Amino acid sequence: MSRFDGYFLRQLLILFGFFTLVLVGVFWITRSVSLFDRVISGGQSAMVFLEFTALTLPTLIRTVMPMAVFAAAVYATNRLSRESEMTVMLATGSSPWRLARAVFVFGILTGLMMAAISVFLRPASVEQLEQRQAEVAGDVTAQLLNEGEFLHPTQGVTVYIGEIALDGTLSEVFVSDRRDETNPVSYSSKTAYLVNNGTGIHLVMVDGIALRLNQQGRTLSSTLFQDASYDISDLTNSDTMARRSLEAIPTIALLEDRETIMENEFYTEGELIDELHQRFSWIAICIAVAMAGFSTLMLGSFSRFGLWPQIFGAFVILVLLEGVRGFVSPVVIDDPNLWFLLYLPAIIGIVISCLFLLIAGRPLLRSRRGANGTLSQA
Repeated sequence: MSRFDGYFLRQLLILFGFFTLVLVGVFWITRSVSLFDRVISGGQSAMVFLEFTALTLPTLIRTVMPMAVFAAAVYATNRLSRESEMTVMLATGSSPWRLARAVFVFGILTGLMMAAISVFLRPASVEQLEQRQAEVAGDVTAQLLNEGEFLHPTQGVTVYIGEIALDGTLSEVFVSDRRDETNPVSYSSKTAYLVNNGTGIHLVMVDGIALRLNQQGRTLSSTLFQDASYDISDLTNSDTMARRSLEAIPTIALLEDRETIMENEFYTEGELIDELHQRFSWIAICIAVAMAGFSTLMLGSFSRFGLWPQIFGAFVILVLLEGVRGFVSPVVIDDPNLWFLLYLPAIIGIVISCLFLLIAGRPLLRSRRGANGTLSQA
């Protein structure tokens, strides 16, 4: 590569890193607010929140990477044009195709980064995240041990604990079980304990009262008890990992073991084919958006005010490619034999880029021919 190619590539990589950090930061703050509230309100520590955040980063990075690639290509090209560096290179005989070499290498490098994230890191992180979410959801102690709050560990069950002593004693306990709509029951006791006897987790209540409502007979019966045991084992979400999400299935399994996955996890072939080729199409889209951003700006002439019409046009192309990608996915799910349509956005982007580079190179070709004609007449 020439010095200019190396210089251009460094500018692209620096700006790509900057835009990636900015976009990841913005999206992370937006998502972390709801995640933090959900995790902390579930009785988990801040370390669990940090762990969940780290496991969501590969998905977040994959989402913002094409936008960061596009923004880096547009910004770098516009800056070189505004500072006349691109104009000088064109005047010295470099064609738009020649100048696009650094952008193409940039697209290849970001595509390799995307390959590592989309094909390997993201499925592994999503699988680990789902396992940890299942563990947290099944932690009944963490769900119930919150002082002064009405908690709903599952639909139809409400639990209130007034105070928790250092030795684990629960005070002022209230439990309302409305899962049986015809005979709802409520328990109230002064003290209680959580006991794991090996067969399950029980809430042992001491010195309390049980109120049972018979909807059919419209009667309310009350029972005073010295101690009562309430099984809370069925409040756990033990079946959350019975079926993995598509994003959590390893790429190797999608390539080699689709029949087993369809049989055991009840996914259709179209869903598996769509997920598999989506992961690889993200690699191609990085190259396409980089070339589309550069080639669109090459249509403009030098201006100290920048290439804002071309920048707007490049943004429209990006939106078009995203729209096509959203349109073809349901088609592939319905008919897996049309999997090649998932690569259509990248193909369209590359074709548009080649067309724009061809148009951008014609004025240069005409100027060369005019100069040669003038020299021959002289």
